[in-house]
Amino acid sequence: MLFLPLAAALAAGPALAKDDAIEPMKRKQLVIVSFDGAHDNKLWEKSRAMARRTGAHFTYFLSCTFLFSKDARANYQAPHEKRGRSNVGFSQDKDETILRLGEIWLAKLEGHDIGSHACGHFDGGKWSADDWKAEFAFFRDSLKNAWQNAGVGEREPAGWQHFAAQDINGFRAPYLSAGSGLVKALEAEGFTYDASLVTKGPAMPVASGDIVRFGLPLIPEGASQRPVIAMDYNLYVRHSKGKEAPEKSDAFEESTLKAYRDAFAKQYAGERIPLQLGFHFVEMNAGAYWRALDRFLTETCGRTDVACVSYAGALDILAKEKKAAGAAL
Repeated sequence: MLFLPLAAALAAGPALAKDDAIEPMKRKQLVIVSFDGAHDNKLWEKSRAMARRTGAHFTYFLSCTFLFSKDARANYQAPHEKRGRSNVGFSQDKDETILRLGEIWLAKLEGHDIGSHACGHFDGGKWSADDWKAEFAFFRDSLKNAWQNAGVGEREPAGWQHFAAQDINGFRAPYLSAGSGLVKALEAEGFTYDASLVTKGPAMPVASGDIVRFGLPLIPEGASQRPVIAMDYNLYVRHSKGKEAPEKSDAFEESTLKAYRDAFAKQYAGERIPLQLGFHFVEMNAGAYWRALDRFLTETCGRTDVACVSYAGALDILAKEKKAAGAAL
């Protein structure tokens, strides 16, 4: 695939990877939706149902401490942390873990992309490449042995081992905190993309060595049109300072939906740069942001030349478009 080198891209500003190989109006408008954490089983079901209803495919960035119960927490030690610590906790028990494994497998079968969100959701901004490698090794081992660790190895689906070894190709850093050691570790561990950057607006992905890097954009929102990262948590902090305000949930939903619509409309009528939206498996402000997402996808994904895709799907489409345009891969 043809992407700008990262250093050149960052120097170029918000239009850092403008691609003139394909006329904008002939390019598909990609909408890329992802979920960080991927733990609550009810929200696995809810998101998968949303995808079926709207025709979307998602990326789920999984935190691996949710693959084993808290009574086994001593098995995990994050770099520079005490053994058994996790900022996001662990699975409550083996029954919850088994249900989650089933949801992960169903999502995989339905064409969704499962990525890594590391394990204990620690800030790795100062981690070395070796620190990241240790975290990734624990992630892969946890996924590989998840059914056995849950005590139901006989229920492991055929194909799980291939999935665990070959199909986790994307990553997003907790807190979007990606230090200098991350890309080296991602390359060494065989990842193909990272989605930990933040860009001034929608931007084409950029290349850093063998890794394709995506960035959540800043988009205008609210009466002041102040930019905010296109992620539910950032809107939650903007709207209610990170505290639940259910009485304002409807207003927050409408403001969020308008921001999504406006950001989409600008690209759809313009350069058609992919629009990336990030979410968590938490329905903040009484579900305002998930409701806005549902409405946005319902009215958007079926439009002409629009594809609501995972990060893996976006990479495939971008590569095919470049090939069709005669660009070098």
